[in-house]
This record gives sequence, C-alpha cells and structure tokens, in this order.
Amino acid sequence: MFIVLIVLSIAVSSVFSNENYFVISLVIAAAIIVILLLSYGRKNDSAHKLALLSCMTAISVFGRAAFAGIPFFKPVTAIVIICGIHLGAESGAVCGVMSAFLSNFLFTQGPWTPFQMLIWGIIGLFSGLLKDTLKEKPFSLYIWGGITGILFSLFMDIWTTLWWDRAFNFDRYLALIVTALPVTLIYCVSNVVFLVLLAKPLGKKIHRIKVKYGIDIDKEYPENNTDST
Repeated sequence: MFIVLIVLSIAVSSVFSNENYFVISLVIAAAIIVILLLSYGRKNDSAHKLALLSCMTAISVFGRAAFAGIPFFKPVTAIVIICGIHLGAESGAVCGVMSAFLSNFLFTQGPWTPFQMLIWGIIGLFSGLLKDTLKEKPFSLYIWGGITGILFSLFMDIWTTLWWDRAFNFDRYLALIVTALPVTLIYCVSNVVFLVLLAKPLGKKIHRIKVKYGIDIDKEYPENNTDST
C-alpha cells in the first residue's frame, strides 16, 4: 500500500504545478494513517489489549504535556517504542499515530500533525518488527532510540521544506538539517534517557498485565511468569 500511494503521489504531482506538492503530500500522509487505523480496527484483539494500548497512548500524551516546559525533550518516542516492542508492530504504530493526534490538541493542531502522526507511527511499527533484537540487547534499544531521534528530525524537515517552498527544495532541506542539528541532538538524547528510565519498569508492568489477562504471552521477564497480580 505504501508503494502504491507513493506511485500515485508522483503521478498526481506530475499533473499539477509545484505549488500542489505540499497539499498532495498532506493527503498521502492522511491516507496512510486512515488505512492503518482501519486495518487495525478489523483485528479481533481482546478488550484487555485495546485497554492496554489506550493506557500506553495516554501515558505518551501525558508525558509530552508534562515536559512541555523543556523544548524538544519529550518521552513520546520512547513510549511508542516500548509499546511496539511489547504489544506488537501494529499496536506500536497506532500508539504513535494517536499520540501525535491527541497531544496536538494541547500543543496545537496544524498541517504538521499528519506528518508527526506518520513518523511516530512508523517508529512504533518498526520497533515492533525489531522487538526480538531490542528486547534481548538493551544497548541496541538505546541505539535505536538515538536513530529514531535522527529519523524524526529528518522527516519533519521534509515537511518544513514542502511547507516553505510548496515543493521539495534539496538545498533548503540540507540547510534545515544543518540548522536543526542542536534540536536533533536533543531528540536523540531525550529518547535514550527515557528508554533507560522507562523501558525496563514499563516492560515488566506490561508483561504482568499480559500474563494476567492472557494477552500475547511471550517469554520476556520469565522471572515474573507466575506473578499475575
């Protein structure tokens, strides 16, 4: 579906003038998000899993609001990663998408919202796909946290370029990357810090709930397998 949408966006963009690239990219981002949510809605997941996913999303939104006073230093990405690792790729994607959408009611909605929803959704998706490696090797988890900080910044710089020029201007994109280096560094550091602080305790709590309610039981934290309280 991603490939089809990309091809369609190129085809449609070739028909219109460059000033429509921004609008087209916005529509494509929104379409991908809708497809993701509709696909997830067809799953026969238990109410317990959906409630757990809702709680993780609420924690993400609250975390972003709680650290509003510290620019760019937020726990959203870390929580989305943790959700993807322990609840699966699709749940991680939904957590990322909804975290951006809901928290922007506090931080202001705008044309940037679909792009934030998309990149956080992609981070949650790939965190779930890489869950085995990220669970077994904490150092890999922290590296992934740093990488996602870079990816988030690079992706949002694409949106800024499209918004500024109504087309993709490679020179401006490079300039934005360079000027945003301090921000990107903060993203990376905040992701690693929050993963160090939250990954293990949140992971254990999630596992205990999964054991208690029979939600996709796996073998992480085996020492707690008999603890269902």
